[in-house]
Amino acid sequence: MTTSSAARRPRRFDPDRRERIVRACLDVLAEHGVAGTTHRRVAAAADVSLGSMTYHFAGMDDLLRAAFDAFATSVAVRFERRLAAAQGPDEAVDAVIAIITEEVFGTQRDLVLTHELYTLAARDPGFREVTNAWMKRSRAALERHFDAITTRMLDALIEGLAIHIALDTSPLDRDVVRGAVVRIAAGGTQA
Repeated sequence: MTTSSAARRPRRFDPDRRERIVRACLDVLAEHGVAGTTHRRVAAAADVSLGSMTYHFAGMDDLLRAAFDAFATSVAVRFERRLAAAQGPDEAVDAVIAIITEEVFGTQRDLVLTHELYTLAARDPGFREVTNAWMKRSRAALERHFDAITTRMLDALIEGLAIHIALDTSPLDRDVVRGAVVRIAAGGTQA
């Protein structure tokens, strides 16, 4: 055994390394934004070598896509669960209200990650696949309870009101949210 072989760190068994890198990338994105996210920062946050980064991801776009796919999927799953639990039109309306007021941007981290994704997708059409897949899942969950036109309007309302709630310096009254959802949903609930 040579001296250099003995000095090498033993390989660690790490079957979840790729997922850990993706999670670390989301943390770095939330703290530094897309512009400040580098391979070095993500590798340090994930406690992996730079070589692991290039082994698992073809480049920064590949890493960002994997991270934003994971984020959008996690939000979509919460959205789907909330709507799947609704039994009937009244509960569907309540679920939409809860999604707006509690779920979509439940944390500052979610808000930041969402806006980073939106900005990236606005600049790079390749990332619109991520936002379109997210919207498709959201709309499919809404269509369990509402017609197609109402679904599109509710989807836009959810995004818009959630942004206002997250960024406004005055809290938005839950009754105002309820009024908006009820107005849109009034003509489009599924029986």
